[in-house]
Amino acid sequence: MAKKTSKVNKTNNKVQKQENSKNKKSFFKDFKAELKKVVWPTPKQLLNNTVAVITIVLITAVIVFVLDLVFRTLDEKGIDKIREVITTNETTENSTSNETTDNTTTDDNTTAEDNTTSEETNTENTDTTTNEAE
Repeated sequence: MAKKTSKVNKTNNKVQKQENSKNKKSFFKDFKAELKKVVWPTPKQLLNNTVAVITIVLITAVIVFVLDLVFRTLDEKGIDKIREVITTNETTENSTSNETTDNTTTDDNTTAEDNTTSEETNTENTDTTTNEAE
């Protein structure tokens, strides 16, 4: 039985090799037939298409280059200016807050001084009135 199995395997291997060689031959025949069906461009068409592709690539490269420069410039100078504006605004707001606080403190001090002055004036008036009455 082992002999029959090995003979069958050998026969199957031969058949497969023949089919593979037929497949390879038919593949190359089919490949050659397909290449004959291809419509190849004329040299003038080839030149025109090549020029069109190169032109589009160069235009795209120039656009990308310009955008890169713009964004780099904005990144370097624009962000610094924005930071300066924010810092200036914060400084202005802080100084305005300090001035408001100073004005409130000054107003409180002025009111206290006014009250003291009024009390002194009242005391002097009372003294003057008392002296006149004597």
